[in-house]
Amino acid sequence: MQIKHNTKNKLREAHLADQIFYWVLKLSSIALTLVLFLIAVFLYKQALPAIKNFGWRFLHSSVWDPVKDTYGSLPVIYGTVVSSLIAITIATPLSIGVALFLTEIAPKHLSKIVGFLVEMLAAIPSVVYGLWGIFVLAPWLRRDVEPFLASNLGFLPFFQGPPYGVGMLCAGIILAIMITPTISSICREIFHTIPQIQRESALALGATKWEMMQLSVLKSTKKGITGAVILGLGRALGETMAVTMVIGNRHDISLSFFAPSSTMASIIANEYAEATTDMHVAALVEIGFVLLAVTFVINSIARIFISRGFRWTNLFKGAAK
Repeated sequence: MQIKHNTKNKLREAHLADQIFYWVLKLSSIALTLVLFLIAVFLYKQALPAIKNFGWRFLHSSVWDPVKDTYGSLPVIYGTVVSSLIAITIATPLSIGVALFLTEIAPKHLSKIVGFLVEMLAAIPSVVYGLWGIFVLAPWLRRDVEPFLASNLGFLPFFQGPPYGVGMLCAGIILAIMITPTISSICREIFHTIPQIQRESALALGATKWEMMQLSVLKSTKKGITGAVILGLGRALGETMAVTMVIGNRHDISLSFFAPSSTMASIIANEYAEATTDMHVAALVEIGFVLLAVTFVINSIARIFISRGFRWTNLFKGAAK
């Protein structure tokens, strides 16, 4: 009887510990969700004067005049979108190539070393990227790359104009380097979920190494790859310090990638400390509110794609078994 009593007490204590652990996790999740909601409410309240005064005109107006207290965010939205698209265009093939090399081609010892070095790119502070962009990347672009692009692709409006060095192209390249670890690490995890028998089956049917990677790996994980790319895009949209240091910070819309521009994050970093009127502060906060909304939507879409990618790969694993 004593043994049964002790066993019941232990089970009751274990059950109580499970309940405590469950509620701690649940309350933590609710608290984080509440913090996100409160941040959004705070930004909305602080931006309310600008929202009431400018309305939807704030999103499609190009005027940014602190002297007259007239503000429009279209140039910074344009600069954010263009610099992020440049980054995604460069980073996507590079990240997928790195992930394929590390999972399908490289030996295990080399894969660990290179994978560690790639992930270290994410640990470098943003301001260090900005300094490297100012003193190394921007002069190289101004001296060699942009004149070359202008002479060979100058018939396109994207490669016209004087070579500034700093501008949307420089910001896009910096962002591409910064988001490559994010995209490649997610792609690596997704590629690892493909069962080995699927690769061996493709090779047994006469496929080459590249055909095997194309059919068995890339085609099976395209939704997960799409989610990783969208997640990298969300990371690029919100980057502040490095972009602020290399984009030129000019409130203007230009088709040329060589031209200086500004982003939603960079204009907040540049002007918030110097904002002298309540309307100026409200306009900057409204830009932050728009950036939060865009980032939230993009990250949500990415999570949906990634979860679907893992679901499909799990189905492949089950079928292989």
